Amino acid sequence: MIRFDTRNKKPHLFGLLGLAVLFAAAGAALFLAAGGKAAPVVCAMIAVFCLITIVYLLISLRGQIQYNPYSYNTIYYPGFALFAMYAMITYTVLAVLMFRDPAKYTAYSLPRYLLYSARNYMMLTSPFVLAFSAALCVSNISLIRHEGKRFVNVLGIILSFLLVAGEAIIFCFHYFSFIHLFAAVYLYFECMLIGVIAAFWIVTGYEAQPDKDFLIILGCGLRKDGSPCPLLRGRIDRALAFYEKQKKLTGKEAVFVTSGGQGKDEVISESASMKRYLMDKGIPEGKIIEEDRSSSTFENMKFSKAKIWPVNPSGKIAFFTTNYHVFRSGLYARRVKMRAVGMGAKTKWYFWPNASVREFVGLLTEHRGKQALILGSMIIFYAILTYQVFFIWKV
Repeated sequence: MIRFDTRNKKPHLFGLLGLAVLFAAAGAALFLAAGGKAAPVVCAMIAVFCLITIVYLLISLRGQIQYNPYSYNTIYYPGFALFAMYAMITYTVLAVLMFRDPAKYTAYSLPRYLLYSARNYMMLTSPFVLAFSAALCVSNISLIRHEGKRFVNVLGIILSFLLVAGEAIIFCFHYFSFIHLFAAVYLYFECMLIGVIAAFWIVTGYEAQPDKDFLIILGCGLRKDGSPCPLLRGRIDRALAFYEKQKKLTGKEAVFVTSGGQGKDEVISESASMKRYLMDKGIPEGKIIEEDRSSSTFENMKFSKAKIWPVNPSGKIAFFTTNYHVFRSGLYARRVKMRAVGMGAKTKWYFWPNASVREFVGLLTEHRGKQALILGSMIIFYAILTYQVFFIWKV
């Protein structure tokens, strides 16, 4: 297992950008020297560059996990590495075809295949998208049956409809030039979705080292009598299990930080309720720090840090929440400059997918500038390529 927080510098893609410029310059030089005859070699070079990109992205993903797994880079790397793999296979096949039949597969095949890459990738991954959408609908129907008809409980169905509708548009209008811009936008969000699934899998399966000084438990609601709801009880029990395991293995007793304020419909604060639950389980009062001001995950982290720092600013920290919530909670912890690792409590199978969709939507609303830059660049690139292929070269 890759250990979190074992690296002091985060990986960068500057080297990959430099290689892209180098490969582009070499390809242009070959075309200037040999004209269309250089097309098979240039095509093979593109396939090699895609292979390098895959390796580079996977190595960067490993480095990112070691530096900070709760980062948008953890999402970007796996999703786009998968697309690079598809591009590598495509250009490898095209290079072979060019060598075998240069009269049919000419230099104009290069930009055409590049333009069609997003659309073809959507078609290739459509079985995965349809299966994922169907599973999401099934889980949401079960969720509605158990939890009632609320807007948040149909988010998965809405996302499923959008995913299937996007695939349908591609299949119905694949001969039109505008479809490539649509496919580029769809490609971006599909890569993000795949990346989110991968990131969730990485962080929810992690078991922290048994050397922690503080265990933060994130609040999430109480029953009418002030006792923890089942979801919150799962978080507390997960923290207790880790506490007992660490104590057994190392003899080290961590301090609990119960984090959660009092809602308008709650008789006591979530922090006080968690403290009472812990004490009922045999945890001494002196081993519990209450943080009872927070009303959001960001405030959970911010105010918990304010409680921990005066006690031990160099203490090692773990936080506990529900499995689908670990990644975004980790994002907020790093945002307040608190290096903590998260562990997730299990939840009912039908609740997990829809909650993950809510987390995915929440993540999309963050770092809008970075996302606009990447998505905008893709749209501009495919727009220029569409214009060149359909209106200038007409191939």
